[in-house]
Amino acid sequence: MNIVKVVDSIMGSGKTSAAINYMNNANPEDNFIFVTPYLNEVERIKKSVVNRQMYEPKVRTKGDKTQYKFESLHELLSQNKNIVATHNLFKNANDETKELILSGNYTLILDEVMEVVEQLQVKTHDLTTLFDSKLIYVEDGIVKWNEDKRDYETRYNDIRDMALNNNLVYFKDSILIWNFPAEVFKLFKEVYILTYMFDAQIQRYYYDVNDIAYEKYVSSYVDGEYRFTQYNKDFENNVKKMIRNKIKIYEGNLNAVGQLDYSLSSTWYKDKSPYTIKKVKNNVFNYFNNIVKSSSDEAMWTTYSEHKNKIKGNGYTKGFVSCNARATNEFKHKKHLAYTINRYVNTILYSYFKNKYNITIDQDLFALSELVQWIWRSGIRDGKEITLFIPSLRMRKLLLEWLNE
Repeated sequence: MNIVKVVDSIMGSGKTSAAINYMNNANPEDNFIFVTPYLNEVERIKKSVVNRQMYEPKVRTKGDKTQYKFESLHELLSQNKNIVATHNLFKNANDETKELILSGNYTLILDEVMEVVEQLQVKTHDLTTLFDSKLIYVEDGIVKWNEDKRDYETRYNDIRDMALNNNLVYFKDSILIWNFPAEVFKLFKEVYILTYMFDAQIQRYYYDVNDIAYEKYVSSYVDGEYRFTQYNKDFENNVKKMIRNKIKIYEGNLNAVGQLDYSLSSTWYKDKSPYTIKKVKNNVFNYFNNIVKSSSDEAMWTTYSEHKNKIKGNGYTKGFVSCNARATNEFKHKKHLAYTINRYVNTILYSYFKNKYNITIDQDLFALSELVQWIWRSGIRDGKEITLFIPSLRMRKLLLEWLNE
């Protein structure tokens, strides 16, 4: 396989534009699969790539049968079509997908890293049922589905499909860990990944585990268009110089709730009483309504999704943006931001890489990359001034160190 080309370039440096230009300038006989996190980006790519038609897998009715998106993907692959699809659809890749990709001489362009390793949320009694009914068993740490019961229709069909695809790891005698089939990345003619801070991403550690070689590039503006060029940090450093004085980070008493290393972490939210969580809400309300006097339309905030209803309040509720938002310009009108979390890698995944592969994930680098990606959904991506309430002392320090590197 060719070495994966990671376009590790700061937000706003033209990565997607460079990818579009690359597809538009490529030989008409080359085939592409462009994979993006969001459906609205699917439409943008279809319109922007003009020298070849990009096809989107869709649900279709054929006679009395329904063809679902994954079947549609396979049909398009079998016809050597150029395809634009979402991360969620591409994550279903199985043995048939692999054969069709290999025979189609495809180039993959992956917009943002994928969730390539995930903990499955399976209840203990469901796992017990699967073992007791002999639907699954474990071989060399891999969860297998009983071939004699391959055609059984149960409420565990999703687990069946993953197990048949050899994608499930049995971890600590109680946890199912799903891995995207690493060999998929080895079947393409070329692979491009458009991201920033790749060294912080779970996909980087997954590549290390699976011996997938990669090299870094950036997006640069050359001769009137964006292109992929050799890696350097010049553009990133220039952006930092430009925006240092345009991010007004709040320093004041409202930060008192986030002074400890694990304050505002996911575990902290789960352990604290409703009174402490209410304090976070009151501080967010105070920040938006009294400190920066933000309009509802200009406010942007985040917390862990399961605690969203505890933090929302008058004047900013509709400005919620998921803490893992990426690859979207939808919120670039936002001027006043509140980041009420303290990011850490999922404890099970951290333990999985540490115990199984002796790989230690850099928690601070991961947290910084998640924070910077989130901030760049706002008006700062267009060079506009923003304000930022970030009560976690740890997260605030990481951001300030990055800005002043």
